[in-house]
Amino acid sequence: MTVDLIKPVDFDLNGDQKPMVSISELKKKTEALLKLLQQSIIDPSIPIAADPICLWIRGKTKDSVIGTLGNFALFIGKAKSRKTFLITAALAAATRCGSSLAFLGFLPKDKNTVLYFDTEQGRHHVYRTVRRICTLSGIELPSNFTAFSLRKYPPALRLEMIEAAIYNNPHLGFVVIDGIRDLINSINDEAEATMIITHLLRWTEELNIHIIVVLHQNKNDKNARGHLGTELQNKAETVLSITKDDKNKDISIVDAEYCRDIDPESFAFEIDCDGLPRLVNDWEVKTTRAGNPKKVTPDEIDINTHFCVLKEVFRLYPQPLAGVLYKNLKIQFKKLFNMNISDNKIVDFVTYYKAEGILAVNVSNNTKEKFHILNDNQNITDETDLFKDPL
Repeated sequence: MTVDLIKPVDFDLNGDQKPMVSISELKKKTEALLKLLQQSIIDPSIPIAADPICLWIRGKTKDSVIGTLGNFALFIGKAKSRKTFLITAALAAATRCGSSLAFLGFLPKDKNTVLYFDTEQGRHHVYRTVRRICTLSGIELPSNFTAFSLRKYPPALRLEMIEAAIYNNPHLGFVVIDGIRDLINSINDEAEATMIITHLLRWTEELNIHIIVVLHQNKNDKNARGHLGTELQNKAETVLSITKDDKNKDISIVDAEYCRDIDPESFAFEIDCDGLPRLVNDWEVKTTRAGNPKKVTPDEIDINTHFCVLKEVFRLYPQPLAGVLYKNLKIQFKKLFNMNISDNKIVDFVTYYKAEGILAVNVSNNTKEKFHILNDNQNITDETDLFKDPL
């Protein structure tokens, strides 16, 4: 009689003894892993299409992508900061495939189902939220939108119910989970946080949908709560924060804390007499609450961003003199990346470029004026990566 050899006793990272595994079991597991690896190969000869865009934020000077199919976003804010009002606008934009507040939504016809899961409010308050979504979307009874109130169920059952819903809606494209914290027992449990992140990444990739999750901020800072918040911020495509204005508590301000695309412009909204969110059009975007431009040093900005700005300046002015260079660097940082660089700081940028060998000054005796030369023979990423988050 032939008996499979037994793998020697092994120990895991915690020093605990692992169960013994037969050679045949080990081979089966290895074959399964190799099959998964084969499916995970990225072949440089086979192009992969960009993820379809489903949600933008419309600004005064530009529209910015904040949501794509196959990814998830995180909305954070302190208690009573009007997070739910913000997500009603995002849900309405996705449901109607149009604009709502500052959001602009679009879903393909075969993926236009929208689901909303609320884990915090009672049924009456969820009903009021749903009525706002219908009003904002301009559709009395949208056939592609369904809302669920899950407050009375335990965390594990909520998670199973959500998974059952999203895997059994064949035309699903957009999901909001208002209260992601309520799908686990402890917000600081690393294993539970990893489990939730794994579910979100699997759901979005396997079903090619976009999910927005909502989480509270810490009371003493702007960070999302707990270990769960840290992991969500690390993996999210976009993180939007909502805070009440310091000078007017009736106004809520929405800022991009992180975005894989170019950061959207901040915007503000208030609640009108009908209980609906509406934009505050005369609210002026400030990079700091004091109204001064954010101070940033050149080495804090990605090299790709610097080269993107410099190449555009030198395309317009192949041999710029100092004044032309300073002025147009400011213009292009603002135009391309919505970054305000002061007059004094832009001089530091040029000094930095010269020290790094990125810029040189023509010192030929045959020229009356000293103009600048761009040395672009440096290793930077493909131009498709140049418009990512500059900081």
